[in-house]
This record gives sequence, C-alpha cells and structure tokens, in this order.
Amino acid sequence: MRNEAHGIGIVGAGQLARMMIEAASALGIDSVVLAAGPDEAATQLAGRVLVGSPRDSGQLWALAARSEVVTFDHEHVDLDLLASLERAGVAVRPGARTLSMGVDKALMRRTLAAAGVAVPAHALLDPDPESAGAQAVAFADTYGWPVVLKATRGGYDGHGVWPVANPAQVAVRCRRAADAGVTVMVENHVDIDIELAVLVARRPSGELATWPAVETTQVTGMCREVLMPGRVDAALGERARALAEQVAVAIDASGILAIEMFAAGDKLLVNELAARPHNSGHWTMDGSLTSQFENHVRAVFDWPLGPVAPIAPAVASVNVLGGPDGGSPVARLPAGLAVPGAHVHLYGKSSAPGRKLGHVTVCGTDQADVRERAWRCAVALGTPVPAGLLVAP
Repeated sequence: MRNEAHGIGIVGAGQLARMMIEAASALGIDSVVLAAGPDEAATQLAGRVLVGSPRDSGQLWALAARSEVVTFDHEHVDLDLLASLERAGVAVRPGARTLSMGVDKALMRRTLAAAGVAVPAHALLDPDPESAGAQAVAFADTYGWPVVLKATRGGYDGHGVWPVANPAQVAVRCRRAADAGVTVMVENHVDIDIELAVLVARRPSGELATWPAVETTQVTGMCREVLMPGRVDAALGERARALAEQVAVAIDASGILAIEMFAAGDKLLVNELAARPHNSGHWTMDGSLTSQFENHVRAVFDWPLGPVAPIAPAVASVNVLGGPDGGSPVARLPAGLAVPGAHVHLYGKSSAPGRKLGHVTVCGTDQADVRERAWRCAVALGTPVPAGLLVAP
C-alpha cells in the first residue's frame, strides 16, 4: 500500500507546472498541484489538484502532506510560510532563501553585488513619493538619463518596469507606486548589445548541469524568441556559464535557476533570476539531451542530473501568442505542423489576444533557417509578428 505522501507537489498550476508534470510522469512520478482555480493549464494533467491560495498556510501544509518534495511554478509565495515548512522538515526546493532572490529584486541585487557579481547600478527608493522622486533624480544626475524604475516585487513580462526620461515622469511614477503600495528601486539604463540567459540545474548535494547560453528577444517586456546560440559566441558563452554557476552556488539554488543577463560592451551584468523552469529554457525540450523540466524534477529529488548538450548546432524557439481574432492555435495545428522540423507545444489555455499559449521549437544546422521555420510555424498557429522584429515567416 502506498504512503499518503508521494510524488512531486507543485505550488502553481500554469504552463510551467504542466510541463513539469509531463517530465515527472515520464519518470513514473505522481504529481499534485496547488492551483488558484480549477481550470489552470496544469490541472488537466495533474494526478491530484488542490484549489486555493499559495499564501494559505492550510493549503500549503495540505500540499506538503501529499508530496515528497514541494517545488514551484511561480514566485508569488509567502516566504515566511515556506520557511516554516522547511523548519518542520518539509523538502522545499528551492528553499525560501533562494526563492527570495526571485521575489525581491532589491534583495537579489544586494546579495549578488555582495558576492562579487556584476549587476546594474541601482538604489532602493523611500516609500514617500516626494523623497523617492528626489532620490531617483539624484541617481539620474549621477548615472544619466533615462533611468529605469522597477517594482521590487511582483513584476513579470514587463509589468512593474518603467523607463523614465525626466524628473516629471519620475514624479508621476513614484506617486502612482506610492498610491498602490508598491516599493520601487531605480537603476541605470543599460545600453544592451545582447540579452542572454543561462539555465543551471543544481542538486542539493551540489552537482551542477549548465546548458549553453542563449540569446533572448524581449518585446514589450515579454520573451518572444530564444536562439541557441544566436549571437552568443564561444567566449561570451563561457563567461556567461561561469557567471551563472557562480550565482547558483552563491544563492544555494536547487532545481532550475534561470539567470537573465545583459552583454553591454565588455560588461556582463546579471539582470533577473528565476528559481524555477523558465521561458528561456523551453528550447531544451526538443533541442537538448535532457530538458530543463526533467532536470528540474531530478534536481529537486536530489537525483543524478541528465546531460545537457544540444542535439543540433542551432535551435530556435518562438512563443505562440493569441492573435487579435482570439482564435485557438489548436484549430490551426495542421498548418503549423506542416512546417518541416517544427515541434509544437500548446499549454491547454483559452485563447486571448497577446496571451502566451505555447511555443514552437526547430533544430538544425543554420541559425537563420531554424529561426525562419520557427516563426513560420508560430505565425501559422495565429501568432502576430511584433513590429520591428525582422523575421521572414
């Protein structure tokens, strides 16, 4: 007879949880998710579904009671509550300390800077909007305009990030943040040559597996495509790998850690961390010997990690977004699948304009070719091509 507690417990039930469940199922591991609602993407596949808030103590304990290990689809969590589970002996991976780096951008910046990791120049602003505005203007006087204001918590896909070009814009944004009870930091605007990301899988016992660095393209704050290697040459890729592994050890990561970086001149700066599987690693499902989702499952159970070498010299992954007509990509699958070499992953979500509904991956020998085919498939599935992104679908 099986023990009540078995398998993997996932806080959150979005597309990341869905793909974790697929990887866990292939290893014979049961899953239970804590979903905000009964219709989230992962609820269709989970062995068991709990519905409630991730900030509810009773719900988290119920999840822990049914799981050997608890992990995460998102960072919208109560860190004190998670720490109490850890003190009680629950295997929470990543732990509350590591998760705090993804939850609180200001804490992440301070922690990494103290560990000798290069990050953009930054300063935490006072809650009072008048004082915050004066601090931001003084920062800009030192580092130059424009500057970027960021919510220290809760931002994602471009939300909570506000470029500002003058004191008047600073005053408006600081007032709005204060009215919403949002704590804000200011940082210098970086002239970016390449945006890149590195994924590291790390076990609690210390083993690391690091995928090659990839180039990412953000449009209005949302990742639209990932290219491996893109414009990341061997020297830059090696620097990024070493930096990513330094960060993973410094914050005691367990599971997948995604490190988003800026290459600016001769500088390589860490911009964001996500202590969970990440959009920049979706290419690994078809383009790597082991996907980020399988290695996340292996890592949180402290099992040996799989090899992470790419299976082809060039890989492109493009997000499938809802088009203006609100049509479902499922109805367009025959057209998308007609593109040679296209691997389509849909998340089981209802369609809405601009909503992330899936992704497409193409592997091959030529970067321009795989990129063109990935976009051709995504467009066939209804994805609009963002203005200014030079593709030939």
